[in-house]
Amino acid sequence: MQQDTSATDAVRLSQAVLGELDVPVPEYDRSAVTVGIVHFGVGGFHRAHQAMYLDRLMNQGKNLDWGICGMGVLPGDAAMKQVMAEQDHLYTLVLKHPDGTLEPRVVGSIVDYVFAPEQPEEAMARLTDPATRIVSLTITEGGYNFSSSTGLFDAQNPAVARDLEQARAAAQAREAEPPSTVFGMVVEALARRREAGTPAFTVMSCDNIQGNGHMAHQQFTAYARLRDPELAEWIEANVPFPNSMVDRITPVTTDGDRQLVAERFGVADRWPVVAEPFAQWALEDAFADGRPAFEEVGVQVVPDVEPYELMKLRLLNASHQALCYPGFLAGYEYAHEVCQDPTFVAYVLGYMDREATPTLRPVAGVDLEAYKHQLVERFANPHVRDTLARLCAESSDRIPTWLVPVIRENLAQGRPVELSATIVASWARYAEGTDENGAAITVVDQRRERVMAAAARHGEDELAFLRDEALFGDLVRHEEFTRLYAAALRSFRERGARATIEDAVARFAQ
Repeated sequence: MQQDTSATDAVRLSQAVLGELDVPVPEYDRSAVTVGIVHFGVGGFHRAHQAMYLDRLMNQGKNLDWGICGMGVLPGDAAMKQVMAEQDHLYTLVLKHPDGTLEPRVVGSIVDYVFAPEQPEEAMARLTDPATRIVSLTITEGGYNFSSSTGLFDAQNPAVARDLEQARAAAQAREAEPPSTVFGMVVEALARRREAGTPAFTVMSCDNIQGNGHMAHQQFTAYARLRDPELAEWIEANVPFPNSMVDRITPVTTDGDRQLVAERFGVADRWPVVAEPFAQWALEDAFADGRPAFEEVGVQVVPDVEPYELMKLRLLNASHQALCYPGFLAGYEYAHEVCQDPTFVAYVLGYMDREATPTLRPVAGVDLEAYKHQLVERFANPHVRDTLARLCAESSDRIPTWLVPVIRENLAQGRPVELSATIVASWARYAEGTDENGAAITVVDQRRERVMAAAARHGEDELAFLRDEALFGDLVRHEEFTRLYAAALRSFRERGARATIEDAVARFAQ
């Protein structure tokens, strides 16, 4: 299966050539698959995770009525629409094992893709079709349109305000454009289903946010309430928003990945997905009109997702932040390089053991000690090649939700916070925008200008970065935290990342 071939000899992926491929392909009749799920945000993670689980089910001859229709709303989604159409919505998923083994398969559970800006009626037809019983989301933390200062729905967002105005125009029988946001489209579809007597669908967030179902519920009902309070009440009563915890490291697809798929497996795939072997999904069992039999393919369908969420967010996600900024500053490029360095491994495990684990609840079916060491092994997989730049991106969405709650709880309980303070300080140093050799850092963050402006004031105010209450609340007023943070920041700026991490490890090892 893994014999090298010329990329020019690769077969262009499509339904017609599945029988010619020397990789596992869908064993079910894709012509019999019908759409039951509309998914907003078809990227690498969705295709490596939710779509993969459904493909597993379908390969068992089950749930062929739960096929996926991808839904694109952003300008960049037009490219995915084109590629998916050219490949009959098929794609290659390649799992990269730590020993170098590659495990490919062609996934077929996505059977349609609608680019809403160009196909507004087709989009609404899919969302209002009674066969659509789940609308799922991977729209990233920033896609939920909440104010970073209040946590509430941001009605001032121009696109959201436009959708609300158009909805009001339509209600008054005036000419109106179709909605352009996820909120506008989903709520419009629910309004039409309500009027037609069609049962509501479930809105299933698969985003990496604690309480993602609660967040989706808050934001969608807030939009609906601004549009029509009675509709909002109907949504409250009829639309479930299950929480979920999702996990699989899925780097951005590169040209090298496309070449690998062509040369190693003979498949010309314009948008394959590569991922680590590990995958986890804990899902709250709360659905309006049925669901796929996810538990039959390894999904943990549970009554309460929160213990799994906290475990993942505070161990895996916060640990990614623990390694990415100092690792980048120390000259590393990839996560696996940092996690093959014993000093950094000791630092990350120290954070997990001393500061994250005491904030967790028991997690049924999970050995936390084994889980933490498994995380380091996953991070150290050299074949996934997860870039530190990716992990460092959008930190203002990540640190406040993944790490700040750990700090707050530990401060309240009088427990250690030094390693958490060091993580925040490493972000502050990274946000200065130059590495330890003076080279420019490309800071990718929706609050880029604000965080970099704060970091630029370190020379005159070493707590400047912490003064942003939208990110850190009142942490700047906790001397037991600021003392440790300021010391770590001075060390990062004066002595460098490696010396700072070595000193932190030495202190807790005493």
